[in-house]
Amino acid sequence: MEEQNELFLDQRNPSAHVTHELGNATIQEFPFAFNERESNRYLTSLIDKVPWQQDSLRVGGKEVLIPRLQCWMGDQGSDYSYSGIRLQPKPWSEDVLNIKTRIESLADHKFNSVLLNYYRNGQDSVSWHADDEKELGGKPIIASISFGAVRKFQFRAKFTNGVQKFNIELRNGSFLLMGDTLQNNWLHRLPKVSGLEKPRINLTFRRIY
Repeated sequence: MEEQNELFLDQRNPSAHVTHELGNATIQEFPFAFNERESNRYLTSLIDKVPWQQDSLRVGGKEVLIPRLQCWMGDQGSDYSYSGIRLQPKPWSEDVLNIKTRIESLADHKFNSVLLNYYRNGQDSVSWHADDEKELGGKPIIASISFGAVRKFQFRAKFTNGVQKFNIELRNGSFLLMGDTLQNNWLHRLPKVSGLEKPRINLTFRRIY
């Protein structure tokens, strides 16, 4: 699958979007959900104010630090677990609530929690996975917002014998609405980028049931 050219979209309109049809799933891409000034301000503010932590995974009997910093925010009781990591929500910050309000308006969907990831440079990454934990329900809708360095976001089909892939360049201020069958049928990752020194922050809003 090829990336779709979005040059025809109105860059002044946060609701301008393109729909990527993956056959058994849909992604709506809002390349300009936040303008450049907003995006740069949020990037700086979130880096400085979010209570970041670096969690670890047990691999082969050893504790291995994950290659990024993260923070879980949400409503009271919205605990979340993945890959053996248990996250309890920090209180919502003003910045994150303001981002949430914008995204809920664009998505026409309500969220009660968010995982923030801070990729400090191109050596920080996330490996192949799906956001399909039981707390997210049977058909999770995920809203993913990017601030900072442009990074390639890769998708890979779960169940085909051939290698079916799809890539999106995540712009500063962009928003992906990943539809309710995507996590069931596709994996995604953010690979390392050699020589990249600029930071990126990603917020993935979810609903915990």
